[in-house]
Amino acid sequence: MTSSGSLIRIGVLGLLWGSSFLWIELALHALSPVQIVFVRVGLGALVLVAICRAMKLSLPRGGRTWAHLGVAAVFANVLPFILFGVGQQTVDSSMAGVLNATTPLWTLLISVTIGQEKSFGPLRVLGLVLGFAGVMLIFAPWQDGAGSALPGSIAILVAALSYGIGAVYVGRNLSGKGMSPTSTAAGQMIMAAALTGVVIPVGGLQPVHWEVTSGLIAAVILGVFGTGLSFMLFVRLIADEGATATSTVTYLMPVVSVALGAIVLGEQLSPRVVLGMLVVLGGVMLTRPRRAKAPVVVPPAETAKATSE
Repeated sequence: MTSSGSLIRIGVLGLLWGSSFLWIELALHALSPVQIVFVRVGLGALVLVAICRAMKLSLPRGGRTWAHLGVAAVFANVLPFILFGVGQQTVDSSMAGVLNATTPLWTLLISVTIGQEKSFGPLRVLGLVLGFAGVMLIFAPWQDGAGSALPGSIAILVAALSYGIGAVYVGRNLSGKGMSPTSTAAGQMIMAAALTGVVIPVGGLQPVHWEVTSGLIAAVILGVFGTGLSFMLFVRLIADEGATATSTVTYLMPVVSVALGAIVLGEQLSPRVVLGMLVVLGGVMLTRPRRAKAPVVVPPAETAKATSE
């Protein structure tokens, strides 16, 4: 990092994205997973469109571009956001943050599978092996009672995989097209809001618990700060420091989610899970590209879409 301002921004970004799992946990007391996503992407879209207007940026144009934005929104926003809500009905917020740290591993694996990633030496292979070994250590399927949280954990891992798919798709179909990253993000969030609106009649008609104000406030914070404003911090960091330096936020997010889960919600992690988290993060570190120009593979949805841009 070249300035104290950038260090502060990456710390704030890690806090915003790392705290997303806490806000989801609280929002679930008032809203269903689909309802949370609708509030989240709707507010995120409003914030990003307002920022575009303030910066005098136009939204993306052309039917083909909007079709790509729709596909990206499914994999980088709608599907993973819903899966996190579903998963966190049975999985603690701290555990969700730890499992979300596998996103860079999935992104690399997908990139290699489709031939988009060419640099894949022994260290990166070791990183993948270590990363997924850490996941097994977290799950500990050999222990009695380990299967109680398995469905929710699988939902969160599939969400991380979906982020990876979204990142690769954006890299192949939306990056380098002459569009501003902020405009692209706004367009993608608009599509995410529209698509979630279509899903509402199917999975979002449960009664809203209006009396649980903390849950409603958490959903608003998640949309405005965790989805809208946080993306602007990411774009600024990419411009100031480059992709490689900005990707260090990957290591802050699970730490923040674990700390907030313990402090705010009283969640506890066993030494085995903490060790598994460290192994996963070690694997992620080994899989990072060695060239500054290589793409970033940071987990949340807005990260995934902007990363490849």
